Amino acid sequence: MAADFWAQERANRRQTLILVAVFLALYCALGLGLDLLTGALRFSNGALVGFPVLTLAALIVGLVQASLSYYGGAALVLASVHARPLTPDTDRHRMVLDVIQEMTVAARMPPIKAYVMPDPAPNAFATGRDPAHSYICVTQGLIDQMDREELQGVIGHEMAHIRNYDIRTMMMIAVLIGGIALLSDFVYWGRVGNDDRDEGGGNLLAIAVIILAVLAPILSQLLAMAVSRQREYLADASSVEFTRNPRALTRALEHLAAIEAPVKNASRGTAHLFIINPLEGVNQQDDEGWLDNLLSTHPPLQKRIARLRAMGGATASSSPATQASSL
Repeated sequence: MAADFWAQERANRRQTLILVAVFLALYCALGLGLDLLTGALRFSNGALVGFPVLTLAALIVGLVQASLSYYGGAALVLASVHARPLTPDTDRHRMVLDVIQEMTVAARMPPIKAYVMPDPAPNAFATGRDPAHSYICVTQGLIDQMDREELQGVIGHEMAHIRNYDIRTMMMIAVLIGGIALLSDFVYWGRVGNDDRDEGGGNLLAIAVIILAVLAPILSQLLAMAVSRQREYLADASSVEFTRNPRALTRALEHLAAIEAPVKNASRGTAHLFIINPLEGVNQQDDEGWLDNLLSTHPPLQKRIARLRAMGGATASSSPATQASSL
């Protein structure tokens, strides 16, 4: 079981590196577009001459944004949802803290800081840069509505995001997406301001640059959503590993599927962090069309529940992570 799971995690980290490389390549492509539009780079006698000043600047911006997200992203996320540290001031708060400690031991990780959002909608997310600097945040609605077994399933899911380093990747992606959108605007408006400068082949190049400026933000969003959906499946499987109880998360997701309650302080920038999309109702969550799934940050709840039920009926010799990747 352990060998299969760690093999899946290594594959997960490789995919993360590839994804970040794709984002940085988009940055460089947009910077190159700006170089061509401003004349810093140009074709002369069939050769490209000049120095790619803005291409290098775009790459540096991407690296700086990724670094800022790495070190300060968690605090910004928690502040944006008005979260506060969770303290054992009530019996139910104490139960949540006990469950987090249990799952920390099961996942063999250092202590995790707990936060609570003052929101009646049941939901939860994890954030941070690594297991030693990570946080689990639950809504007051989740604390009030879920029993201990359901809480174990949800906390196990969030603990998996921490152990798999999903939290780091998704924070970095959120910042990189914003940077790509900004650079795309610069490229587009830079082209608009220079409509009369190019002729012939220059016009064709300008059209290609504008197409890139329009498509880059869309492609980056689709990549982020695709990665987020796959990580939800792996975190579901890992929750089963931690709790040794597929029924725990199954019951929790069934509970969430029966409730249409958006989280008030959630935003599109943080939606992918939650265990279910905090901005959508259950009817949108369960859309199974190709386009619906492509534009969603989370897999359909019913599909996740079906996978967990399949794990519950599988033989003990199969690992949760192997089942998750094979279903």
